[in-house]
Amino acid sequence: MAGRQVTAEFAGAYLTVAGLGVSGISAARALAGLGAHVTVVDGGDGERQRAAAAELEGWAAREVAEGSVTVRLGDGVTLPEGTGLVVTSPGWKPDSPLFTAAAAAGVDVVGDVEIAWRLRGPDAADWLAVTGTNGKTTTVRMLAAILEAAGLRTTVAGNIGTPIIDLVLGQDSEHYDVLAVELSSYQLHWAPSVRAHSGAVLNLAPDHLDWHGSMAAYAADKGRIYEGNTVACVYNVADRATEDLVREADVEEGCRAIGFTLGTPGPSQVGVVDGILVDRAFVENRRQQAQELAEVGDVTPPAPHNIANALAAAALARAYGVRPAAVREGLRAFQPDAHRIQHVADVAGVAYVDDSKATNTHAAEASLASYEHLVWIAGGLAKGAAFDELVRSAAGRLRGAVLIGADRALIREALARHAPDVPVVDLGRTDTGAMSEAVREAAALAEPGDTVLLAPACASMDMFVNYNKRGDAFADAVRELSASGR
Repeated sequence: MAGRQVTAEFAGAYLTVAGLGVSGISAARALAGLGAHVTVVDGGDGERQRAAAAELEGWAAREVAEGSVTVRLGDGVTLPEGTGLVVTSPGWKPDSPLFTAAAAAGVDVVGDVEIAWRLRGPDAADWLAVTGTNGKTTTVRMLAAILEAAGLRTTVAGNIGTPIIDLVLGQDSEHYDVLAVELSSYQLHWAPSVRAHSGAVLNLAPDHLDWHGSMAAYAADKGRIYEGNTVACVYNVADRATEDLVREADVEEGCRAIGFTLGTPGPSQVGVVDGILVDRAFVENRRQQAQELAEVGDVTPPAPHNIANALAAAALARAYGVRPAAVREGLRAFQPDAHRIQHVADVAGVAYVDDSKATNTHAAEASLASYEHLVWIAGGLAKGAAFDELVRSAAGRLRGAVLIGADRALIREALARHAPDVPVVDLGRTDTGAMSEAVREAAALAEPGDTVLLAPACASMDMFVNYNKRGDAFADAVRELSASGR
């Protein structure tokens, strides 16, 4: 699908970029380089923002001939005079005062993904796009591995990897055949014109509702990934809401709805039969009912929700014409990022698994369902979540629970209601040694053959900088435990 060249749209224009983060700086550089006069506004005025502002303005003074960059710190409210378009970073809420002022002035607000789409050249790479509450990054990276195995020139983009504007304007932009693009609900909200070759919504569960305002609004933004798809809209058979979004989408004539399922697939679906990933959507020989793609053992790790990710990636790749052998080869080559169901070590017959990336209840539920008997380490910032359904679903597999973090009481109360016989250790400390104590307490509860699983179901920022640091602390604690000979 070729894009159109619209760089002339920005030459001489007066634009405002909201936010001085990675995507905001990327957008400011790109637009100023195209001759626009860019004002960057940011509510912060700390050391980091001042350093970034000085670097950005210095770059513009040296490198930009026609455009310009001005940074206003401590000002995220006032709309600069003469602004013709606002380009926002993903985290800015739709009801931010700056956007209210823009609406009152009749000025459109878009995101960096929208700008990247508009800047695509006439021979631009197709986009295979992925969204969902959980599993986006893993699926996109699986997809890229499959595309590479097929001999296609590709890379990951969007919510991961190189800022997508930099990718589109980079020297190598015309050398890609197809991009594997991860899009968050924030990015989709501000990207009204994006039209992917094929798109997938992996799952839907309550998340970021403080930003979107309601579950309906959150789902609608996720559903934008299907708008204008030309070949396939990939949905989760087990999650009816994703199929509903396909029905509501305005797609190109001939675009198909393709489901993925952990069960036996029906027509126009991919699924699993006797440990084999199979395709009944893009069968090459009409006399065949299904095409073998890979084995469950080709997926690392072979947890159910990760098999679902692999099926979604395979469906998108098959929609792009990738042969079955490349699906198998790509999945075998793929290695997951850290802190995603990562086996750390076995100590005294107990497996220790780091799924610190399980920062919400939906992700934690999928993680807990992967193990027969486990001791669960959980807690952190709940972000308004309720834990009753999660605990109810896992109660029969819990050997014990160790709770950490600011909102651990919410999980403790859910355990008392739905798993009253499960031993619970409630750790009130939040210092750097808390994770070591949590792992020691979990080890005391575990029996040989069990799994100690860090799947917090909460955000990390009450105790750790991010989920990566939380996972690192868990892994360090497990290594300490192993060294102690316990």
